[in-house]
Amino acid sequence: MINLSNGYLKLPALFYERVLPTPVSSPSLVALNEPLAGQLGIDIDSARSPEYLDLFSGNSVPASAEPVALAYSGHQFGHFVPILGDGRAVLLGEVLSPEGKSFDLQLKGSGRTRFSRRGDGRAALGPMIREYIIGEALHYLGIPATRTLAVVATGEVVARETLLPGGIQTRVANGHIRVGSFEYAAAHGGKDAIRALADYVISRNYPELIESEDRFYELVRAIFMRQAALIAKWMQVGFIHGVMNTDNVAVSGESIDFGPCAFMNSYDPNTVYSAIDRDGRYSYGAQPGVMMWNLTRLAESVLPILDDNSDRALERAKELVNLFPSYFNSEWQSCIRAKLGLITSEPGDDTIIRELLEEMVNSHLDFTATFRALSGDPAFTLSENLHKWRAGWEARIDPSRNQRALADTLTSIRSVNPAVIARNSFVEEAIKRGVEQGDFSYMNSLVAALREPFVSHEEFGIRESVDEPGYRTFCGT
Repeated sequence: MINLSNGYLKLPALFYERVLPTPVSSPSLVALNEPLAGQLGIDIDSARSPEYLDLFSGNSVPASAEPVALAYSGHQFGHFVPILGDGRAVLLGEVLSPEGKSFDLQLKGSGRTRFSRRGDGRAALGPMIREYIIGEALHYLGIPATRTLAVVATGEVVARETLLPGGIQTRVANGHIRVGSFEYAAAHGGKDAIRALADYVISRNYPELIESEDRFYELVRAIFMRQAALIAKWMQVGFIHGVMNTDNVAVSGESIDFGPCAFMNSYDPNTVYSAIDRDGRYSYGAQPGVMMWNLTRLAESVLPILDDNSDRALERAKELVNLFPSYFNSEWQSCIRAKLGLITSEPGDDTIIRELLEEMVNSHLDFTATFRALSGDPAFTLSENLHKWRAGWEARIDPSRNQRALADTLTSIRSVNPAVIARNSFVEEAIKRGVEQGDFSYMNSLVAALREPFVSHEEFGIRESVDEPGYRTFCGT
């Protein structure tokens, strides 16, 4: 059986509650992430054994495990909630991969904890399937993301709007500390707790800063840089997180908590799919500004350890916050230029980018298909509306101006613009067949395709692009 440790227990006790997962009646394995199991050093045959099924369902825990539910606060849609925490998740511990890297193993949907409030601590099977699909989609697009090792059907039902089959996800992450964790430390623990949490994050996720003379300032700066890169990469592939509360921002720089998330179809910066985001706070185009807002809350939370002098600490925090726009803009320019194959830089490049995006909005063009068509992939056709724009773009990527052979430019475009994404219709079909029919073959085929996102797949190719009027995604709580 897997061997676990738990570095979170080195933190002050206010950061966690020791708790065991609640057993379920009749678990069955829905999905096993074999590539991830191999990365963790878990034998595939063993992972399909009854012993591991008990682990994945929470019916037993390894002797080495010391399970905890983590405490954190959070700003939810701008409103501060002092105590949130893992209300339906239990962190079993950390597993050391054969390469010597430590990964968290957490059960989501594993029962009540003291942070459950009025919740049942459980999860429906559908959202756990979504987490599995989206995590793999992002990972294989080269975007840092938490992933799913296993999904289990519990054999029980959970009560939401209706009775639904229950599920448990085994989540794998580089860490589960969130911006909300620092807010919790500031609200409930004070300077010593903030310092302990910051030192833990440095040792776990930013070890290069251990010897830094100004390690806490450098930690915040490094978190800002990782989040700027993350948001730019989300937007590069049209991903919308959907609920960017501070408790859903992992300081490790990974995408986490795939509830009402979705990949955009027709391009529009105002696109919102989340059923709970009625004002567009977390729309596609709002994500950089929201992340800056969230990271401002982080900077506020760590003021006591930025400097002993409160005025200097505030100035240093402002300095950090003011760096974020330049970090993001640099990352976004790299991302959008790569999508268009622009290697050299010319004064008119911004106009080329702006005119393309404007026409995509005006003509309701599919985000993924439009950019993929630029690569010459015969499975994708560029819209007639873009013929005039295309002439200018083709002149711009001519080798005489772009300093790269045209074939190489098209290859580079193909390497960053996916042919396959976790389209809403695909994800919903996988969930529907799995939940309603117990048929997970479509889900498995979709995940297999998403693991080769830059290769055209007939089954999951582009369809006639539609805006899916009224389509909404949900948190699953």
